[in-house]
Amino acid sequence: MKTQKIKILLIDDEEEFISTLAERLELRGFLCKTAGDGQTGIQMIVNETFDIAILDLMMPGLNGLNTLRQIKEVNTDLPVILLTGHGSTKDGMEGMRIGAFDFLIKPLDIYALIDKIKLALDTTPEVKS
Repeated sequence: MKTQKIKILLIDDEEEFISTLAERLELRGFLCKTAGDGQTGIQMIVNETFDIAILDLMMPGLNGLNTLRQIKEVNTDLPVILLTGHGSTKDGMEGMRIGAFDFLIKPLDIYALIDKIKLALDTTPEVKS
């Protein structure tokens, strides 16, 4: 799988975190777009095609679990990896029940995230390679 073709949507309200994460992923050959809230992310998924979404659970307004529910209504096949802070795995597990591929706990290990992205895309037959 060539990472140059993988288009990622990052949804997180922490502006500095999301821009740094996008930069780190782009340095490794991924294409990234960002959304600062769940509603914007959902609208981007309606208007564009993404290979995968990375979604923060703890956001003001439309939280991560509700955003995930709406993403799955718009595109059931889009793999979603959840990010949770505060050491809480409960919401991550709930997210997987709703349809997320997996979850990671912040602070993020970039290599663990890349491994999860590749695993999610390898196990999702609808994704173009």
